Amino acid sequence: MGLRGLLLDYAGVLDDPGRTTDALPLLEVARRVRRSGIRTAVVSNAAGLPDSRLADDFDAVVLSGVVAVAKPSREIYWLTARRLGLEPAECVFVDDVPRNVAGAVAAGMVGVHHQDVGSTVAELSVLLDVELPPDLLLRD
Repeated sequence: MGLRGLLLDYAGVLDDPGRTTDALPLLEVARRVRRSGIRTAVVSNAAGLPDSRLADDFDAVVLSGVVAVAKPSREIYWLTARRLGLEPAECVFVDDVPRNVAGAVAAGMVGVHHQDVGSTVAELSVLLDVELPPDLLLRD
């Protein structure tokens, strides 16, 4: 069973707190991955997204403030996989908090601990077998 789903945390991952421009590189990755046929979701312990238009770039948005279950509970990962129409084993989850990554792994997903954009993009490129632009792979 191959990986067919990408789940991303918002704060610390999608918002790329170390960025020096308005661009959100992992949002661009999510868009490209989605266009390749991989299902995408935001999974966040927030009550809402800072910009509701972000939801348009994903197949699902699962917010703990809405679903009443939070990361690192396995249930939030299982719920997200179901909303994507996938099994947990078909999903990769990216978060900057190690215990949240461990929760996703315990739920049966592949976990990626986000430390910087370049290494996360390189890992996702391999895991999802999707070609991503070199400028995203070289970012620090």
